Amino acid sequence: MKTTRFGIEIEFTGITRRKAADVAAAYFGGTVNHGASYDRYTTQDRNGRTWSFLKDASIVPLRKENGRKVGARDEYKVELVTPILTYEQDMDTLQELIRRLRKAGAFTDPQNCGIHIHLDGAPHTARSIRNWVNIMASRNDLLYKALQIEPTRKRWCKALDADLVRRMNEQKPKTLSQIEEIWYAGYFGNRDTHYHSSRYAFLNLHSFFHGNGTVELRGFNATLHAGKVRAYVALALAMNKQALTQTKASTRKPQTENEKFAMRTYLTRIGLNGDEFANCREHLCSHLDGNAAWRFGRGA
Repeated sequence: MKTTRFGIEIEFTGITRRKAADVAAAYFGGTVNHGASYDRYTTQDRNGRTWSFLKDASIVPLRKENGRKVGARDEYKVELVTPILTYEQDMDTLQELIRRLRKAGAFTDPQNCGIHIHLDGAPHTARSIRNWVNIMASRNDLLYKALQIEPTRKRWCKALDADLVRRMNEQKPKTLSQIEEIWYAGYFGNRDTHYHSSRYAFLNLHSFFHGNGTVELRGFNATLHAGKVRAYVALALAMNKQALTQTKASTRKPQTENEKFAMRTYLTRIGLNGDEFANCREHLCSHLDGNAAWRFGRGA
């Protein structure tokens, strides 16, 4: 899990793209370059990897004036796009950059800003992708509540269509091409377009089939809280490992009479156990009801 390759996109505002790139360049000891595509500013880290700050049209640009958030120009629409990272080697670097951006005045608007995590698709097979679909179908309700996904953002990270899940399990596809046909059923037009309608789901497989070969998770409100970002990445990596290693996954939803207990035991089972991930579990369970330690109450 800790060596799986991933990338993360974090949308924010409060500072300009140029200022965000300057912050990163100062941290990495690099210089800033500017390109026309998406009004992109880039800098390189000490390993020669490119970190980008670009414009995303969905972000509402804001800045602070006398302590109040006010409207701002388009240059305050900022999306951080990281290079390929691993948890083991790069989490500390990612967290420190996030802290520095926040200190420089960056902030997020949860109703309009999101986080997208891209996971390396190379190890995946038809079995593991089908597992991903079933894992998301079974945990969807718990995840949406745990992550407090804003209603205004749900159109960008919709739950998987129930008919897609049904067809996936009735047909039991054995090849990735068969899964691809199930994924795009009901959609028309060119599948090669980046902004294909099928991509706007919590679990996005359009990026896997006709994008950059990654499994994308889109169901996170943007934050510049370094601990929460670590929790989101850890969750994505652990779920990805579950999809890759389980023989099969069920669509059966967990018990919900004690949401915190259900989430904690799930996180522990998929590898987010022990002291190292205690803070991650705390962030991921904080908005759920119940008792994390006792399913039916102490002494039951």
